[in-house]
Amino acid sequence: MQLLTTANTKIRKGEKIGFMSFGLHLAPANMSGVNVCSHASAGCIASCLNTAGRGAMSPVQKARIAKTKFFSSETQVFMAQLKKEIAAAIKKAIKKNFTPCFRLNLTSDLPWESIKIDGKNLMQIFPEVQFYDYTKNPSRMGKFCERLLPTNYHLTFSRSECNDAVVQAVMQSGGNIAAVFRGALPATWNGKRVVNGDETDLRFLDPVNSVVGLVQKGKAKKDASGFVIA
Repeated sequence: MQLLTTANTKIRKGEKIGFMSFGLHLAPANMSGVNVCSHASAGCIASCLNTAGRGAMSPVQKARIAKTKFFSSETQVFMAQLKKEIAAAIKKAIKKNFTPCFRLNLTSDLPWESIKIDGKNLMQIFPEVQFYDYTKNPSRMGKFCERLLPTNYHLTFSRSECNDAVVQAVMQSGGNIAAVFRGALPATWNGKRVVNGDETDLRFLDPVNSVVGLVQKGKAKKDASGFVIA
């Protein structure tokens, strides 16, 4: 089965400014029986964009579950295939005059910096390309803020209805926060500039120590948990 995709509408927005993003969709939370979102909140799970667009189709959901089980049961085989696909994707993007970049947690929150093949993580294997993700894992984000992750791996911390204390700590450490808002985005939030995170998915281009504003979509429109900021 093919692991990487460019079919996600959000990641394709980067092509208008010269980037070709490749992403990996897994079945979020413990939908597959394997929990790939260790810090997902109830509001996050209920509002997940896993079923947005083509994700609502049964074959797509089955494929994501199959990929997740593949990753869990045969991790090194999975990683070997992912490594090959990344190498091919880099060549494809360059051939089309795009800068390649990779988001491996489109619908998961796995610590790719700790998952290795032949003693190296993917960022170390491909140091010339940019990787990026969102995370709700405080430990991962803390390491990013302390510059303990590979320099070509950018993380943005995702706010939920129950992690505001971590959000404040991340902001004080200079990290970026992603937050979902109801309606129009505010100019500032908690004293920080809000940038429109819906224009592209290229979080590594965002100004340092800013808030990435995302407008509610799909199931998030019915959120009552506090995950969406009113």
